[in-house]
Amino acid sequence: MTPPAAISRGFDPQDKTVFSPEALERLRHAQQDLQFLLDRGYPMTSAAAFVGSHHQLTIRQRSALQRATDRSDLYLRRAHTQRSPERLRDGPVLIDGFNLIIALETALSGNLVVRGADGALRDLAGLRGTYRVIAQTERAIRLIGDYLAQHAVPSVRFFLDAPVSNSGRLRQLIEQLARSWRFPVQVDLVPDADRMLMGQDRIVSSDSVLLDLCQGWFNLAAWIVAERLPEAWVISLP
Repeated sequence: MTPPAAISRGFDPQDKTVFSPEALERLRHAQQDLQFLLDRGYPMTSAAAFVGSHHQLTIRQRSALQRATDRSDLYLRRAHTQRSPERLRDGPVLIDGFNLIIALETALSGNLVVRGADGALRDLAGLRGTYRVIAQTERAIRLIGDYLAQHAVPSVRFFLDAPVSNSGRLRQLIEQLARSWRFPVQVDLVPDADRMLMGQDRIVSSDSVLLDLCQGWFNLAAWIVAERLPEAWVISLP
């Protein structure tokens, strides 16, 4: 069994090559093409497949492209519903736990995170129902707690998908670290975190579906990385 310290969240040995400055130039041209097609009503799956083939993108590059791109009208809606950090103090905050923690673990591991046109940060870890606590997990949780305390949040509720492996272990770790926080914290294991957060206000997530359906959201991963992890490997598309 691989010890947690040996796991590098979101690592891919080809990333330094396929996301080099030269490769990024090509990827940004591809992003413009994908944006053009999406804004004219083409579905993401077929548009991304066409653009990926035309620009000869790798699977990893295609994943980054899709995670960073959406229709322009959706960007406008997300900009309208995004709350500022100063609004954190105005009420309870609902956190998409795995979404936020995995993005921060990836940044802390020195691996690639992608900033889309909506400003949200998205990782390429692709865990798909599997998760293990790693060496960076504790620091990721502490960064969350420190940032929320700095902005005087009144209370926080984490939602973790119970079917994901080791979700119970992560809940225990959050609860343990949160004992020292200056605000109440609730950690819920639920069958489907997305379903619990859908349509809610004051959520923390970078999940595009949730952002498009929520009443309001906080771009917490991007704010924490910008303020606390300026050395993180972040690429912007576009």
